[in-house]
Amino acid sequence: MSTRMEATVTQHFHFSPWIHSSSIVAKPKGSLQFSRRFAEQHILRVPFSFNLQLSRPSARRRTVALNIACSYDNSTALESGNHFASFDESLAIQRKCREIESYLNGRCIYLVGMMGSGKTTVGNVLSNALGYSFADSDSLVEEDVGISVAEIFKVYGEDFFREKETEALRKLSLMHQFVISTGGGVVTRTINWKHMNKGISVWLDVPLEALVKRISAVGTSSRPLLHHDSTDAYSKTVIRLSTLLEERGEAYAKAEVRVSCRKLAAKLGTKEVCNVTPMAIAIEVVEQISIFLERENGSCAF
Repeated sequence: MSTRMEATVTQHFHFSPWIHSSSIVAKPKGSLQFSRRFAEQHILRVPFSFNLQLSRPSARRRTVALNIACSYDNSTALESGNHFASFDESLAIQRKCREIESYLNGRCIYLVGMMGSGKTTVGNVLSNALGYSFADSDSLVEEDVGISVAEIFKVYGEDFFREKETEALRKLSLMHQFVISTGGGVVTRTINWKHMNKGISVWLDVPLEALVKRISAVGTSSRPLLHHDSTDAYSKTVIRLSTLLEERGEAYAKAEVRVSCRKLAAKLGTKEVCNVTPMAIAIEVVEQISIFLERENGSCAF
């Protein structure tokens, strides 16, 4: 999870006295790094390493002029595929998460939606921003049974998988402060809604064409409801996805919060949903949750 951007910059910076030695961590060979606590409190979100040449014209001055050769490695940028989060996006989502934190009251957030809608990727972004733990219901079933979801379908069948999925959700519903990525078909069983309604359900509504692009890029071998050996695999994937989306559309719409990625793309000025970053989607999730919480509390708290 890193992007390499090397830059050499020589400038003069004036640091005020509130930067104390406790805010920085000394590094060998004349470099130093701001501590994580300092970064969080002063809106820095990536580590910077500095090779310092100090000049102190007068011992009486309260600022120190630093001639800095700066090597910058954006190693904490959020990555999903080829997408990276900007500073502005990171700050925006963390600010919004702080605003809704007390209103969430520790409730879990359940992400629902079609396979390929980005529930796991967005869920990880969201959990980091909220300071929540993250869980994937499919992964929990795999850990329980000891084989992959695709193998479970092949060996035991879909009904067996659905029972295990419901059991995983039941256990998760007893937890607090989790963001949970659910399987695409979780909405088809009424009992699953009983468990998810203990938290807040969010539908990541991604249009069919974007789903097809995403799934085609990685293949269908891990998706038992799509995988087949046909030479016309692409066309059959489109048809099957279209059928599943039609069958499940009303069930997804039961979610308390809906995030339309098509509308979000338009708001961001792009026609391609695939161009919308996971961070941008996560920000929209938090925005829509805040609107839901406002309605729930009967006031404009945010």
